[in-house]
Amino acid sequence: MTTTDPVVIGIDFGTLSGRALVVRVSDGAELGSAVHDYPHAVMDDALTAHRGEPLPPEWALQVPADYVEVLKTAVPAAVEAAGVSPEQVVGIGTDFTACTMVPTTDDGTPLNELEEYGDRPHAYTKLWKHHAAQGQADRINELAHSRGEDWIGRYGGFISSEWEFAKGLQILEEDSELYAAIDHWVEAADWIVWQLTGQYVRNACTAGYKGIYQDGSYPSQDFLAALNPEFADFVAEKLDHRIGELGENAGGLSEEAAGWTGLRPGIAVSVGNVDAHVTAPAADAVDSGQMVAIMGTSTCHVMNGDRLAEVPGMCGVVDGGILAGAWGYEAGQSGVGDIFGWYVDNQVPASYAEEASSRGIGLHELLTEKAAAQPVGAHGLVALDWHSGNRSVLVDHELSGLIVGLTLTTRPEEVYRALLEATAYGTRTIIESFGDSGVPVTELVVAGGLLKNRFLMQLYSDITRLPISTIVSEQGPALGSAVHAAVAAGHYADVRAAGAAMGGRVERAYTPDPAAADAYDELFAEYTRLHDHFGRGGDDMMRRLKAIRRRAHAEQLAEQPADRQTETAAAEGARA
Repeated sequence: MTTTDPVVIGIDFGTLSGRALVVRVSDGAELGSAVHDYPHAVMDDALTAHRGEPLPPEWALQVPADYVEVLKTAVPAAVEAAGVSPEQVVGIGTDFTACTMVPTTDDGTPLNELEEYGDRPHAYTKLWKHHAAQGQADRINELAHSRGEDWIGRYGGFISSEWEFAKGLQILEEDSELYAAIDHWVEAADWIVWQLTGQYVRNACTAGYKGIYQDGSYPSQDFLAALNPEFADFVAEKLDHRIGELGENAGGLSEEAAGWTGLRPGIAVSVGNVDAHVTAPAADAVDSGQMVAIMGTSTCHVMNGDRLAEVPGMCGVVDGGILAGAWGYEAGQSGVGDIFGWYVDNQVPASYAEEASSRGIGLHELLTEKAAAQPVGAHGLVALDWHSGNRSVLVDHELSGLIVGLTLTTRPEEVYRALLEATAYGTRTIIESFGDSGVPVTELVVAGGLLKNRFLMQLYSDITRLPISTIVSEQGPALGSAVHAAVAAGHYADVRAAGAAMGGRVERAYTPDPAAADAYDELFAEYTRLHDHFGRGGDDMMRRLKAIRRRAHAEQLAEQPADRQTETAAAEGARA
């Protein structure tokens, strides 16, 4: 498909790759795309960007330069694939996984690019699933509740270890020298816009949801000093900066970035955003009651509301966090597709792989087919979906996965189905928390790669007892970023109007089966008993096991030759 009409480019920076999508402004037609895999992927076992130094458990780092390579490779390739001229491109929009943080100098240079810090793990980007700051998050929460801080209720009572303050405090307490070298503690969503425009603008979305920015201010200096006296000036010295509204023009494309991308300098670049939040207008699902679930390696749930409510365990509520003029709510699950992938990669016998290969299908497809053949509850299992901790509603990354009911006759497909169901139970738990707080969910709108599994979608509809609508685009975040780019370029008055013209969804693509829903209610009750027992203080076994794991790791690291021991040993010992 070719066009002579104006087009925009949406760039979605995911966990393992970046995707550029060329979109026609007038109707949202997707003309061409390209993907670039990050060369360093995710560093969660070792600092492969340096000498392969081992990393402690719960770490997840990336290399910022990998994101720039997306601009240099995927953008020109997408333009070529679309068959459009660079002169037709009127704007660029970007989105990022969050909370993903980059420590930089005053001019935006990531600290890992400085020779003196290349061997320091804390100098690298901390990916959203870096959960090693749970101890710092616990202290933030305890202090906020003990002082009666007003803002803690806006986050469901919990600040996550994934977010800006916990990760920043972790650096201070584990590598104070590197902390002192940080001039800006930057969301990757804003850092990439900085690279595109030469202008540093914080976006309202991450500032509100991940940066504890409420009613025009951050947590007070007094609060920060009570956490750690040396943390008192964290906001003033490293975090605070001009905040741009979503859909606003952050600045024109710089000459340098124009050279990278092959586009015209000066075209509009929209303020940065988060992959989940940009997807809502891409699905044309921005009304109250429409919860958008972006289902991939993890799931993020976002929805707008016309009133402010404090929902226990939500990730946050932010005025204008998704759409101007509405209260934007966020919740999420730290592991979904990652859990299914872990099981298939590590727990399925070779005979299943051989069967799948002989039939020319994938293991996920084979397991889904076998799992779907059984009636609800026939496996006798219930699982907890906490393999990567719990983002909502418990907000605790010290929690871990669990499967109850295993016997010597349990088949791989039965465990697989139990894991699928567990993630749906987690979503239902979130939905019920919202409903109990006066923010009812009436429609679940699904986007993301897991849409391809039709059995999983029906299972979610049955378990949540909600109709499920599905986004039309297979590239929701990239399309959502393109929607924001069209607004920044002045082609639409606001994001709602742009989403109505450029986005879309299939309404009620799945509806609950009453008999299956009734059967799942009984299993959900068992899930809830486990959820509350291990997640609400009945038994802290999961925390104790993680402490033992960290201690064992620290002892193993201490036995290595001195030249292989980095500051990670000290960090691990402090946590143990």
